[in-house]
Amino acid sequence: MSAMNTTLRETNSRIDLLSASLLSRLRRDRSIGRMVLILLVAIAAFSVLSPSVFLTGLNLQNMLLGVAEIGILSIAMMISMVTGGIDLSLVAIANLCAITVSTLYTSSVLGGAGAEQWSPVIILIGLVVGLACGLVNGVLIAYVGVTPILATLGTMQIFNGLAVVWTGGKTLYGSPEALTAFGKTAVAGVPLLFIVFGLVALLVGFILNRSPLGLSLSLEGSNGTAAKFSGIRSTRILMSSYLLTGLLGSLTGIVFIARNPTASADYGASYVLLVIVIAVLGGTNPNGGFATVGGVFLAALTLQVVQSGFTSMRLSAFQYSIAQGVILIGVLVLDCIDWKDVRSRLSIAVRRTDSVAAHDSGSTERK
Repeated sequence: MSAMNTTLRETNSRIDLLSASLLSRLRRDRSIGRMVLILLVAIAAFSVLSPSVFLTGLNLQNMLLGVAEIGILSIAMMISMVTGGIDLSLVAIANLCAITVSTLYTSSVLGGAGAEQWSPVIILIGLVVGLACGLVNGVLIAYVGVTPILATLGTMQIFNGLAVVWTGGKTLYGSPEALTAFGKTAVAGVPLLFIVFGLVALLVGFILNRSPLGLSLSLEGSNGTAAKFSGIRSTRILMSSYLLTGLLGSLTGIVFIARNPTASADYGASYVLLVIVIAVLGGTNPNGGFATVGGVFLAALTLQVVQSGFTSMRLSAFQYSIAQGVILIGVLVLDCIDWKDVRSRLSIAVRRTDSVAAHDSGSTERK
Protein backbone atom coordinates (compact mmCIF):
# COMPACT_ATOMS: atom_id res chain seq x y z
CA MET A 1 0.00 0.00 0.00
CA SER A 2 2.83 2.35 0.92
CA ALA A 3 4.65 1.54 -2.34
CA MET A 4 1.45 2.23 -4.31
CA ASN A 5 1.01 5.62 -2.61
CA THR A 6 4.62 6.50 -3.37
CA THR A 7 4.16 5.56 -7.03
CA LEU A 8 0.97 7.62 -7.19
CA ARG A 9 2.74 10.63 -5.71
CA GLU A 10 5.61 10.29 -8.21
CA THR A 11 3.11 10.05 -11.09
CA ASN A 12 1.29 13.15 -9.88
CA SER A 13 4.62 14.94 -9.57
CA ARG A 14 5.47 14.13 -13.20
CA ILE A 15 2.05 15.42 -14.26
CA ASP A 16 2.72 18.62 -12.29
CA LEU A 17 6.07 18.99 -14.05
CA LEU A 18 4.48 18.63 -17.50
CA SER A 19 1.64 20.98 -16.63
CA ALA A 20 4.06 23.57 -15.27
CA SER A 21 6.13 23.36 -18.46
CA LEU A 22 3.13 23.85 -20.76
CA LEU A 23 1.69 26.66 -18.63
CA SER A 24 5.07 28.40 -18.53
CA ARG A 25 5.28 28.32 -22.32
CA LEU A 26 1.84 29.89 -22.71
CA ARG A 27 2.56 32.58 -20.13
CA ARG A 28 5.97 33.31 -21.62
CA ASP A 29 4.51 33.94 -25.08
CA ARG A 30 1.84 36.25 -23.64
CA SER A 31 4.33 38.21 -21.50
CA ILE A 32 6.76 38.76 -24.37
CA GLY A 33 4.01 39.81 -26.78
CA ARG A 34 2.63 42.26 -24.24
CA MET A 35 6.03 43.83 -23.53
CA VAL A 36 6.86 44.16 -27.23
CA LEU A 37 3.62 46.10 -27.70
CA ILE A 38 4.27 48.40 -24.71
CA LEU A 39 7.87 49.00 -25.83
CA LEU A 40 6.82 49.91 -29.38
CA VAL A 41 4.11 52.26 -28.09
CA ALA A 42 6.63 53.98 -25.77
CA ILE A 43 9.18 54.41 -28.57
CA ALA A 44 6.55 55.75 -30.96
CA ALA A 45 5.13 58.17 -28.37
CA PHE A 46 8.45 59.74 -27.40
CA SER A 47 9.61 59.83 -31.02
CA VAL A 48 6.62 62.07 -31.74
CA LEU A 49 6.69 64.09 -28.50
CA SER A 50 10.44 64.78 -28.39
CA PRO A 51 12.06 63.83 -31.73
CA SER A 52 14.91 66.34 -31.54
CA VAL A 53 16.31 64.78 -28.34
CA PHE A 54 14.91 61.26 -28.03
CA LEU A 55 15.94 60.05 -31.49
CA THR A 56 19.55 61.27 -31.39
CA GLY A 57 22.31 58.67 -31.63
CA LEU A 58 23.84 59.80 -28.34
CA ASN A 59 20.54 59.40 -26.48
CA LEU A 60 19.91 55.94 -27.94
CA GLN A 61 23.42 54.85 -26.95
CA ASN A 62 22.96 56.22 -23.43
CA MET A 63 19.70 54.25 -23.14
CA LEU A 64 21.51 51.02 -24.00
CA LEU A 65 24.28 51.85 -21.52
CA GLY A 66 21.82 52.65 -18.75
CA VAL A 67 19.75 49.51 -19.19
CA ALA A 68 22.73 47.15 -18.75
CA GLU A 69 23.10 47.46 -14.97
CA ILE A 70 19.35 47.64 -14.32
CA GLY A 71 18.74 44.69 -16.63
CA ILE A 72 21.26 42.35 -15.01
CA LEU A 73 19.92 43.21 -11.55
CA SER A 74 16.37 42.54 -12.77
CA ILE A 75 17.35 39.11 -14.08
CA ALA A 76 18.96 38.34 -10.72
CA MET A 77 15.79 39.44 -8.93
CA MET A 78 13.75 37.26 -11.30
CA ILE A 79 15.82 34.19 -10.39
CA SER A 80 15.16 34.68 -6.68
CA MET A 81 11.45 35.30 -7.30
CA VAL A 82 10.94 32.20 -9.45
CA THR A 83 11.60 30.04 -6.38
CA GLY A 84 9.03 32.01 -4.41
CA GLY A 85 11.64 34.20 -2.71
CA ILE A 86 13.18 37.63 -3.18
CA ASP A 87 16.63 39.18 -2.85
CA LEU A 88 16.63 42.71 -1.43
CA SER A 89 20.41 42.69 -0.99
CA LEU A 90 21.29 42.77 -4.70
CA VAL A 91 22.20 46.46 -4.92
CA ALA A 92 24.23 46.23 -1.70
CA ILE A 93 26.11 43.25 -3.17
CA ALA A 94 26.80 45.20 -6.37
CA ASN A 95 28.15 48.19 -4.44
CA LEU A 96 30.28 45.98 -2.19
CA CYS A 97 31.79 44.36 -5.29
CA ALA A 98 32.51 47.74 -6.92
CA ILE A 99 34.12 49.01 -3.70
CA THR A 100 36.26 45.86 -3.49
CA VAL A 101 37.51 46.30 -7.06
CA SER A 102 38.24 50.01 -6.61
CA THR A 103 40.01 49.48 -3.27
CA LEU A 104 42.20 46.64 -4.53
CA TYR A 105 43.12 48.56 -7.67
CA THR A 106 43.99 51.85 -5.98
CA SER A 107 45.86 50.19 -3.11
CA SER A 108 47.99 48.11 -5.46
CA VAL A 109 48.72 50.91 -7.91
CA LEU A 110 50.25 53.13 -5.16
CA GLY A 111 50.87 56.11 -7.35
CA GLY A 112 51.65 54.27 -10.57
CA ALA A 113 52.93 50.76 -9.81
CA GLY A 114 51.73 48.25 -12.40
CA ALA A 115 48.32 47.22 -11.18
CA GLU A 116 46.84 46.74 -14.65
CA GLN A 117 48.40 43.30 -14.93
CA TRP A 118 46.42 42.31 -11.84
CA SER A 119 43.13 43.58 -13.25
CA PRO A 120 41.72 40.11 -14.09
CA VAL A 121 42.53 38.90 -10.57
CA ILE A 122 40.97 42.02 -9.02
CA ILE A 123 37.79 41.57 -11.07
CA LEU A 124 37.67 37.88 -10.15
CA ILE A 125 37.95 38.75 -6.46
CA GLY A 126 35.06 41.18 -6.90
CA LEU A 127 32.93 38.39 -8.37
CA VAL A 128 33.91 36.08 -5.50
CA VAL A 129 32.62 38.73 -3.06
CA GLY A 130 29.22 38.43 -4.74
CA LEU A 131 29.31 34.64 -4.49
CA ALA A 132 30.17 34.91 -0.79
CA CYS A 133 27.22 37.24 -0.21
CA GLY A 134 24.96 34.84 -2.13
CA LEU A 135 26.27 31.99 0.01
CA VAL A 136 25.26 33.85 3.18
CA ASN A 137 21.76 34.45 1.79
CA GLY A 138 21.48 30.84 0.66
CA VAL A 139 22.49 29.40 4.03
CA LEU A 140 20.04 31.63 5.89
CA ILE A 141 17.14 30.79 3.58
CA ALA A 142 17.79 27.17 2.54
CA TYR A 143 19.30 25.72 5.72
CA VAL A 144 18.33 27.98 8.61
CA GLY A 145 14.83 28.53 7.22
CA VAL A 146 14.65 32.32 7.47
CA THR A 147 11.96 33.90 5.26
CA PRO A 148 13.68 35.26 2.09
CA ILE A 149 12.39 38.82 2.44
CA LEU A 150 13.59 39.05 6.06
CA ALA A 151 16.89 37.27 5.43
CA THR A 152 17.85 39.49 2.50
CA LEU A 153 16.59 42.62 4.27
CA GLY A 154 18.98 41.80 7.10
CA THR A 155 21.92 41.01 4.83
CA MET A 156 21.22 44.17 2.82
CA GLN A 157 21.72 46.17 6.01
CA ILE A 158 24.89 44.23 6.83
CA PHE A 159 26.40 44.61 3.35
CA ASN A 160 25.49 48.31 3.24
CA GLY A 161 27.01 48.80 6.69
CA LEU A 162 30.22 47.06 5.65
CA ALA A 163 30.43 49.27 2.56
CA VAL A 164 29.97 52.46 4.61
CA VAL A 165 32.56 51.40 7.20
CA TRP A 166 34.96 50.38 4.43
CA THR A 167 34.69 53.68 2.54
CA GLY A 168 34.06 55.95 5.50
CA GLY A 169 30.93 57.08 3.69
CA LYS A 170 33.03 58.58 0.90
CA THR A 171 33.15 57.92 -2.83
CA LEU A 172 36.16 55.92 -4.03
CA TYR A 173 37.85 56.85 -7.28
CA GLY A 174 39.77 54.54 -9.58
CA SER A 175 39.23 51.29 -11.44
CA PRO A 176 41.25 49.15 -13.86
CA GLU A 177 41.85 51.07 -17.08
CA ALA A 178 40.94 48.04 -19.16
CA LEU A 179 37.57 47.87 -17.41
CA THR A 180 36.93 51.58 -17.97
CA ALA A 181 37.87 51.22 -21.64
CA PHE A 182 35.50 48.26 -21.94
CA GLY A 183 32.68 50.34 -20.50
CA LYS A 184 33.24 53.08 -23.07
CA THR A 185 33.56 50.81 -26.11
CA ALA A 186 30.75 50.23 -28.59
CA VAL A 187 30.45 47.88 -31.56
CA ALA A 188 28.46 49.32 -34.46
CA GLY A 189 27.02 51.85 -32.03
CA VAL A 190 25.98 49.19 -29.50
CA PRO A 191 27.81 49.47 -26.13
CA LEU A 192 29.69 46.37 -25.04
CA LEU A 193 27.98 46.58 -21.65
CA PHE A 194 24.60 46.18 -23.36
CA ILE A 195 25.98 43.17 -25.22
CA VAL A 196 27.02 41.72 -21.84
CA PHE A 197 23.45 42.22 -20.63
CA GLY A 198 22.15 40.41 -23.71
CA LEU A 199 24.55 37.50 -23.19
CA VAL A 200 23.53 37.22 -19.53
CA ALA A 201 19.87 37.14 -20.59
CA LEU A 202 20.56 34.40 -23.15
CA LEU A 203 22.53 32.31 -20.65
CA VAL A 204 19.95 32.61 -17.87
CA GLY A 205 17.17 31.95 -20.38
CA PHE A 206 18.90 28.73 -21.40
CA ILE A 207 19.32 27.71 -17.75
CA LEU A 208 15.65 28.35 -16.92
CA ASN A 209 14.13 26.83 -20.04
CA ARG A 210 16.55 24.13 -21.15
CA SER A 211 18.29 22.78 -18.08
CA PRO A 212 17.23 20.52 -15.19
CA LEU A 213 18.20 23.32 -12.79
CA GLY A 214 15.74 25.71 -14.43
CA LEU A 215 12.89 23.21 -14.22
CA SER A 216 13.75 22.50 -10.59
CA LEU A 217 13.74 26.22 -9.77
CA SER A 218 10.29 26.64 -11.33
CA LEU A 219 8.84 23.56 -9.65
CA GLU A 220 10.26 24.58 -6.28
CA GLY A 221 8.48 27.91 -6.60
CA SER A 222 5.17 26.54 -7.88
CA ASN A 223 4.79 23.33 -5.86
CA GLY A 224 7.35 22.51 -3.21
CA THR A 225 5.60 19.24 -2.32
CA ALA A 226 5.70 18.01 -5.91
CA ALA A 227 9.36 19.04 -6.08
CA LYS A 228 10.09 16.96 -2.98
CA PHE A 229 8.41 13.82 -4.36
CA SER A 230 10.20 14.33 -7.68
CA GLY A 231 13.49 13.87 -5.88
CA ILE A 232 14.43 17.56 -5.94
CA ARG A 233 16.41 18.72 -2.91
CA SER A 234 14.96 22.07 -1.95
CA THR A 235 18.01 23.15 0.03
CA ARG A 236 20.31 22.57 -2.93
CA ILE A 237 17.98 24.38 -5.35
CA LEU A 238 17.55 27.39 -3.07
CA MET A 239 21.28 27.56 -2.44
CA SER A 240 21.96 27.46 -6.20
CA SER A 241 19.41 30.22 -6.72
CA TYR A 242 20.98 32.64 -4.25
CA LEU A 243 24.52 31.82 -5.34
CA LEU A 244 23.48 32.75 -8.87
CA THR A 245 21.79 35.97 -7.75
CA GLY A 246 24.89 36.87 -5.74
CA LEU A 247 27.10 36.29 -8.78
CA LEU A 248 24.87 38.44 -10.98
CA GLY A 249 24.81 41.11 -8.28
CA SER A 250 28.61 41.27 -8.28
CA LEU A 251 28.62 41.30 -12.09
CA THR A 252 26.39 44.36 -11.87
CA GLY A 253 28.98 45.92 -9.58
CA ILE A 254 31.58 45.37 -12.30
CA VAL A 255 29.21 47.09 -14.75
CA PHE A 256 28.79 49.98 -12.27
CA ILE A 257 32.50 50.65 -12.13
CA ALA A 258 33.01 50.05 -15.85
CA ARG A 259 30.51 52.82 -16.65
CA ASN A 260 31.96 55.22 -14.11
CA PRO A 261 35.32 54.60 -12.35
CA THR A 262 33.90 55.38 -8.91
CA ALA A 263 32.35 53.32 -6.13
CA SER A 264 30.19 54.25 -3.16
CA ALA A 265 27.92 52.59 -0.63
CA ASP A 266 24.79 54.47 -1.71
CA TYR A 267 24.93 54.13 -5.48
CA GLY A 268 21.64 52.97 -7.02
CA ALA A 269 19.69 53.35 -3.79
CA SER A 270 16.40 53.39 -5.73
CA TYR A 271 17.24 50.32 -7.80
CA VAL A 272 15.81 47.73 -5.40
CA LEU A 273 12.18 48.68 -5.99
CA LEU A 274 12.84 49.36 -9.68
CA VAL A 275 14.17 45.87 -10.41
CA ILE A 276 11.21 44.30 -8.57
CA VAL A 277 8.89 46.33 -10.80
CA ILE A 278 10.80 45.23 -13.91
CA ALA A 279 10.75 41.56 -12.90
CA VAL A 280 7.00 41.56 -12.27
CA LEU A 281 6.30 43.69 -15.33
CA GLY A 282 8.26 41.18 -17.40
CA GLY A 283 5.93 38.38 -16.36
CA THR A 284 7.60 36.95 -13.25
CA ASN A 285 5.10 35.49 -10.80
CA PRO A 286 5.78 37.13 -7.40
CA ASN A 287 4.55 33.94 -5.72
CA GLY A 288 7.08 31.82 -7.61
CA GLY A 289 6.92 29.11 -10.23
CA PHE A 290 7.14 31.16 -13.40
CA ALA A 291 9.44 33.70 -15.03
CA THR A 292 10.39 34.70 -18.54
CA VAL A 293 13.81 36.17 -19.25
CA GLY A 294 12.62 37.63 -22.56
CA GLY A 295 9.84 39.49 -20.79
CA VAL A 296 12.23 40.87 -18.16
CA PHE A 297 14.70 41.92 -20.87
CA LEU A 298 11.95 43.83 -22.70
CA ALA A 299 10.56 45.30 -19.47
CA ALA A 300 13.99 46.70 -18.58
CA LEU A 301 14.27 48.23 -22.05
CA THR A 302 10.76 49.65 -21.80
CA LEU A 303 11.30 51.43 -18.48
CA GLN A 304 14.65 52.73 -19.71
CA VAL A 305 12.92 54.13 -22.80
CA VAL A 306 10.25 55.75 -20.61
CA GLN A 307 12.88 57.26 -18.31
CA SER A 308 14.87 58.60 -21.26
CA GLY A 309 11.70 59.95 -22.84
CA PHE A 310 10.72 61.73 -19.63
CA THR A 311 14.22 63.20 -19.37
CA SER A 312 14.11 64.40 -22.98
CA MET A 313 10.80 66.14 -22.20
CA ARG A 314 12.29 67.61 -18.99
CA LEU A 315 9.84 65.82 -16.74
CA SER A 316 10.79 65.06 -13.15
CA ALA A 317 11.86 61.80 -11.53
CA PHE A 318 8.64 61.87 -9.49
CA GLN A 319 6.59 61.85 -12.69
CA TYR A 320 8.67 58.93 -13.92
CA SER A 321 7.87 57.06 -10.69
CA ILE A 322 4.17 57.66 -11.31
CA ALA A 323 4.57 56.29 -14.85
CA GLN A 324 6.27 53.16 -13.47
CA GLY A 325 3.38 52.55 -11.11
CA VAL A 326 0.73 53.16 -13.77
CA ILE A 327 2.40 50.75 -16.20
CA LEU A 328 2.81 48.06 -13.52
CA ILE A 329 -0.75 48.35 -12.21
CA GLY A 330 -2.12 48.38 -15.75
CA VAL A 331 -0.29 45.18 -16.65
CA LEU A 332 -1.34 43.45 -13.42
CA VAL A 333 -4.99 44.42 -13.97
CA LEU A 334 -4.85 43.03 -17.50
CA ASP A 335 -3.38 39.80 -16.12
CA CYS A 336 -6.23 39.51 -13.61
CA ILE A 337 -8.92 39.83 -16.25
CA ASP A 338 -10.30 36.52 -17.51
CA TRP A 339 -10.53 37.41 -21.20
CA LYS A 340 -12.29 34.15 -22.08
CA ASP A 341 -15.01 35.03 -19.59
CA VAL A 342 -15.23 38.57 -21.00
CA ARG A 343 -15.58 37.26 -24.57
CA SER A 344 -18.19 34.74 -23.41
CA ARG A 345 -20.23 37.45 -21.68
CA LEU A 346 -20.00 39.73 -24.72
CA SER A 347 -21.09 36.90 -27.00
CA ILE A 348 -24.11 36.16 -24.78
CA ALA A 349 -24.99 39.88 -24.70
CA VAL A 350 -24.78 40.11 -28.51
CA ARG A 351 -26.98 37.04 -28.96
CA ARG A 352 -29.55 38.44 -26.54
CA THR A 353 -29.53 41.77 -28.39
CA ASP A 354 -30.02 40.01 -31.72
CA SER A 355 -32.81 37.90 -30.24
CA VAL A 356 -34.62 40.97 -28.87
CA ALA A 357 -34.19 42.79 -32.18
CA ALA A 358 -35.56 39.82 -34.11
CA HIS A 359 -38.53 39.53 -31.73
CA ASP A 360 -39.32 43.24 -32.06
CA SER A 361 -39.05 43.00 -35.84
CA GLY A 362 -41.44 40.03 -35.92
CA SER A 363 -43.94 41.83 -33.71
CA THR A 364 -43.89 44.87 -35.99
CA GLU A 365 -44.51 42.77 -39.10
CA ARG A 366 -47.52 41.03 -37.51
CA LYS A 367 -49.02 44.40 -36.69
